[in-house]
Amino acid sequence: MGSPKVSVTMPCYNCDSAVGAAIESILGQTFEDLELVAVDDGSEDKTAQVLKEYASRDPRLKPIFLEHQGVVGAANAAIKAASGSYIARMDADDMALPERIAKQAELLDNDPQTGLTACRVGFGGNRKTKGGYAHYVDWINTIIGAEEISLNRFVEFPFANPSIMMRKELIAEHGPFRDGDFPEDYELVLRWLEAGVKMRKVDEELLIWNDPPDRLSRNHPKYTVEAFYRIKSEYLLRWLQKHLGQNPKVGIIGSGRTSRKRYQMLESLGVETAFYVDVDPRKVGMFIHGKKVLHRNEIPTAGETFLLSYVASWGARDEVAGFLGRRGYVMGRDYLLVS
Repeated sequence: MGSPKVSVTMPCYNCDSAVGAAIESILGQTFEDLELVAVDDGSEDKTAQVLKEYASRDPRLKPIFLEHQGVVGAANAAIKAASGSYIARMDADDMALPERIAKQAELLDNDPQTGLTACRVGFGGNRKTKGGYAHYVDWINTIIGAEEISLNRFVEFPFANPSIMMRKELIAEHGPFRDGDFPEDYELVLRWLEAGVKMRKVDEELLIWNDPPDRLSRNHPKYTVEAFYRIKSEYLLRWLQKHLGQNPKVGIIGSGRTSRKRYQMLESLGVETAFYVDVDPRKVGMFIHGKKVLHRNEIPTAGETFLLSYVASWGARDEVAGFLGRRGYVMGRDYLLVS
């Protein structure tokens, strides 16, 4: 028997109450030419026992048992053990809908230029108590096409990590997940996009992305807002240098404390500030470190100064994009949304 076409890689840690449902959702896929490489990352509960029980029933489940390394070590161990041409990610507390693997493999089959795909996801949390996370899910579900993903990469991470599927040869070419004081999934996507990898999603909801209180992204310092902006700023600097020259000079939309704090990470890397932009009459006309705060109606003609919008409140992003569009600004040519 040859290698399966798809390897689903799933790090597991102290998830004995949830991992069975995740396993069943993968082994029950309509697409059967797959293996599930589940890595128990030194769990202290009965996760290992659950994996062994399911593996005894279905040889497509290949469990690996490690000393505790963390999610990056476990994810990369699963990738290293995978034998499929396509490598899919899965989390042990989520649920793949029956056609997820089939639809994503079909996209990669039919579009050889696409190196990484994903899908829309259902929010598996409480919208009343986790409104911010639900809004984030709503946003990523609007970012589908390759151009949208590329242009919006600096807003936020444009994927649900456990919805991703990628070509195995690109992992060898561009590298797997990296460990550090940053979100490893976002860093991989930024690195691959920088290298020119095309990414687009299946425009269907194919995964339920659950939001348990112990989700790692809620509790680990490498997934804080500051960590996201730190890694984002490093890649954004290189994007600006590629498009504007080695010493980029930009106008910053948003002069409030939060916007300035996030922009300072980029400014500290050598980006020069031309001016700030705001609509608050109390701020317009002020100077911040010697740079004037303009009213948005005073911004230069499109093409004169590249703009970065650090305005992040819900609805404001779309409003800024709409305003700039009416002024003749084109996203990616004249400005980027980065918050």
